[in-house]
Amino acid sequence: MPSKKALIRRPGPRLAEGLVTHIQREKADVELAVRQWEAYAEALRTHGWETVEVDPADDCPDSVFVEDTVVMYKNVALLTRSGAESRREETAGVEEVVARLGCSVNWIWEPGTLDGGDVLKIGDTIHVGRGGRTNAAGVQQLRAAFEPLGARVVAVPVSKVLHLKSAVTALPDGTVIGHIPLMDTPSLFGRFLHVPEPSGSHVVLLGGNKLLMAASAPKTAELFTDLGYTPVVVDISEFEKLEGCVTCLSVRLRELYS
Repeated sequence: MPSKKALIRRPGPRLAEGLVTHIQREKADVELAVRQWEAYAEALRTHGWETVEVDPADDCPDSVFVEDTVVMYKNVALLTRSGAESRREETAGVEEVVARLGCSVNWIWEPGTLDGGDVLKIGDTIHVGRGGRTNAAGVQQLRAAFEPLGARVVAVPVSKVLHLKSAVTALPDGTVIGHIPLMDTPSLFGRFLHVPEPSGSHVVLLGGNKLLMAASAPKTAELFTDLGYTPVVVDISEFEKLEGCVTCLSVRLRELYS
């Protein structure tokens, strides 16, 4: 049977120095961030996910946002090459873990850049944001890695937020959710639901009808409840100060066999 694993990485002592691009900087409380991260990890475990910790990268302030380091499709792990040069050392520890888990490992090579937060998978359709952290060569290399495996890759312009998944994610039925003011081209998505709060755009699918989401989007949580979903709410306020969201803090591996 396939096992559900989630890669996570503990916040480092330099977290508050993390990059901020589209929002005004607020000082993050590192001790509170660690407690919030631990609660996030516990929420994953409570809902059937085995958490796998990547070794800390204490010299990399943004390393807790482990999603940006690797894109998974089927049993292939595509190690990224961030558009932010200061983040490129983060992939080393992740490569070791995915190889140990039995994944086939590929890489994004210069001149390509790609951040995992720019990649939204819905079934076999992979939307990839072309923006500040992901360039055209990165999109081409992702396409070359995954289309032979059966994926359909769709490039999406991103200019108003850090990553594509800063603006949109998707519900279990494939409906894309987003806050329209953060989106460049909502019409690119067939089934689309506008949510009332920016942070309501981000959900992690825990399985069944359960959606992991941020405490900062209570109106969106009510909307999802009305639609028959069960929100699992976590406070990630310190990560939101660094343009982080619930998807950034883990990499979900659904198709590995144990």
